[in-house]
Amino acid sequence: MNSLESLLSRRSVPVPFLRAPGPSQPEIDMALDAALRAPDHNQLRPWRFKLIRGAARAHLSELFVRQMRARVPPPLAGKIDKARTMPLTAPLVIAVGAHLQAAKVPEIEQLLSAGAAVMNLLNAFHSQGYGAIWLTGDNAYDPAIARGLGFGADERCLGFVYVGSLADGAPAAVRRPERDSFVSEWTG
Repeated sequence: MNSLESLLSRRSVPVPFLRAPGPSQPEIDMALDAALRAPDHNQLRPWRFKLIRGAARAHLSELFVRQMRARVPPPLAGKIDKARTMPLTAPLVIAVGAHLQAAKVPEIEQLLSAGAAVMNLLNAFHSQGYGAIWLTGDNAYDPAIARGLGFGADERCLGFVYVGSLADGAPAAVRRPERDSFVSEWTG
């Protein structure tokens, strides 16, 4: 598959359809190298990636559950059960963060750079034959979870990328919208 075919066929794969085996260390390294090629105004390199695999996934599961139960109001039991099992389903979870710096580069540009890095990461895993999804939500934005993952005071957790081999029965890619609904030409 050439690079354009890979970009056009990439899709988010729900976590229940991600299985072992996960990517090897050289495949992970290749995906991270692609992520580090994201646009980066003033070479601030805001991206941060924390690999969570093996037994560490159970610790992430426990961290999610503990923090979810501490929230007011606490989420429904079903949401807690889902958060408990998700890190244990995919063989690799990557906590994604951004190191935000006081610089002439606006914070939004640093966040966009981190988002572009995640897109490169997702594309790289897809091009190597793996399924992946980037998930955000309350656990991603919980300061206690960010601290528990080792993100510093000047870093922000932006979500979790779950990666694995595709399980049988994984849903097909959703039909993408027609570009005419999103593209127009400005003529001055």
